[in-house]
Amino acid sequence: MSLPDSMTYIRIDGFGGPEVLKPDRMPVPKPGEREVLVKVAAAGVNRPDVQQRLGGYNPPPGASDVPGLEIAGEVVAVGPGCSRYNVGDKVCALVASGGYAEYCVAPEPQVLPVPKGLSMVEAGAVPETFFTVWTNVFDRGGLQPGETLLIHGGSSGIGTTAIQLAREFGSRVFCTVGNDEKAKACEALGAERAINYKNEDFVAVVKELTGGKGVDVILDMVGGSYVQRNIRALAVEGRLVQIAWLGGSKVEADFMMLMIKRLTWTGSTLRPRSVEQKGEIARALEAKVWPLIEAGKVKPIMYKTFPLTEAAEAHRLMESSAHIGKIVLVPDHAA
Repeated sequence: MSLPDSMTYIRIDGFGGPEVLKPDRMPVPKPGEREVLVKVAAAGVNRPDVQQRLGGYNPPPGASDVPGLEIAGEVVAVGPGCSRYNVGDKVCALVASGGYAEYCVAPEPQVLPVPKGLSMVEAGAVPETFFTVWTNVFDRGGLQPGETLLIHGGSSGIGTTAIQLAREFGSRVFCTVGNDEKAKACEALGAERAINYKNEDFVAVVKELTGGKGVDVILDMVGGSYVQRNIRALAVEGRLVQIAWLGGSKVEADFMMLMIKRLTWTGSTLRPRSVEQKGEIARALEAKVWPLIEAGKVKPIMYKTFPLTEAAEAHRLMESSAHIGKIVLVPDHAA
């Protein structure tokens, strides 16, 4: 397959607002050892992309500074040492960077086949959120069937994914949202109760719903003033899993209940982890989650697509928090 010498990509032209995302041209990357080159049909837009644009979440050393953490498309070249994928395969992948482009290199262990029944655009909305939810809710949070999970930001890509997976694995799910439309969407996906944080106290609501016990696991992307309230909302032996700090990472709180309730407070970032670690998550997803997707029981919730060259508009929507589910970039000719 003959490939072009150059491609369109999105450049971050100095840190700042969405307007710093500029279409530009650069050489098509070449796959290295155990890497595949994917012609991108869809690239998911995620909160970490916004943080990178603002200057707060740089790519790992050696990675491209092109934003974009998840892609789907067709393999068009393979590097030495690849054993599973071949030119022509339809795949989706978690990447450390480079997704906002017409072509993107992905480490083979982080590549997964497009689940049967999903469109390529839907597949582009899967990797980052599903990897994040699996490693944080089930690995670090240890959520078990019959336990309760509270998700902050239930209508986000992460939230809509976590609701569905926790539901399918037999847990009771609650979430917080900002309006009634988002509440209805989350409850339709399987949340037993969506709590409007603007006019309800999530601590009081989850205590009532659990007979005063509290929830077993909280997935939090807010931090800030939520930290103290999360501690109050957790059950004895509860687990708080931190994945972002939209409300600020510097907090003052009374942590005595960590000891009294024997709580665990953990957190993680996905981007800096090794290819091997990400590959382990990929294998777990393929074994335990891909069958649910292919059976139609779990799916990425799609909100809107934008042409690649309109990445700035996609970021404006992301920052507005008006969306329910995923925002995805597609090649300009496909938009």
